Order: sequence, then C-alpha cells, then structure tokens
Amino acid sequence: MNTSRNKEVQDFLEDMMTKDDTKFEILQALRKIILDLDESIKERIIYGGIMFSGESDIGGIFPSKKHISFEFGNGYQFDDPEKLLEWTGKIRRHLKIHGHGDIQDKNIEFFVKQALK
Repeated sequence: MNTSRNKEVQDFLEDMMTKDDTKFEILQALRKIILDLDESIKERIIYGGIMFSGESDIGGIFPSKKHISFEFGNGYQFDDPEKLLEWTGKIRRHLKIHGHGDIQDKNIEFFVKQALK
C-alpha cells in the first residue's frame, strides 16, 4: 500500500479500504501515477477527496457512489484529442473512472503529465 505522509490522507485511504476495496485500489493506482511522476507533490483532504499540489493545486481524486472523478483545475488548457475530458464549467475538467480499465483507457497519465506542467 502506498502510504501518505499526510495523516488525514492516510486515514481517508484506510477508511476507504474498509468501505470499498475496489475504490481503494483505484485511488491507490491514481495516486501512484501522479506521485511517481513527481515525488515532491503534496496531498491533502478537501471536498471529500484527495487534492494534489505543487506550487499550486494540480487536481484531485474524488470518490462518489458510482465512480471516482479525477478533477483537473486547469483542464480547459489540456490537449484532449480523443475528447475524454468532461466538463460543466469554464476551467475545470474531469475524467470519470468506473473501474481499473478506465485508468489506461482514459489515458490518465497523459492528462496528469499536462497538469504537472
């Protein structure tokens, strides 16, 4: 298990593990992608999910009843040739992750790398 240096994040993950093992595993896989790309990224709990930040907020992962949403605060600037990003506002974009296959199918790493720029 990828443990977090942030106690609130670690408590959140442990709670998720007891409530929904599948969502816990997806959260861990998503965390691994972003933290492997930049180990200086910090995590914190906000709005019922995990926010990642460097010098500013990068994005966050937020579990809901039917999926996990990977939100990107500046997603409107991203290259999205396959039109995978969803949105309702002017700036923020997100990807809905319903299962492990979506992590690769929705090219999460491609978008995380853009968020880190």
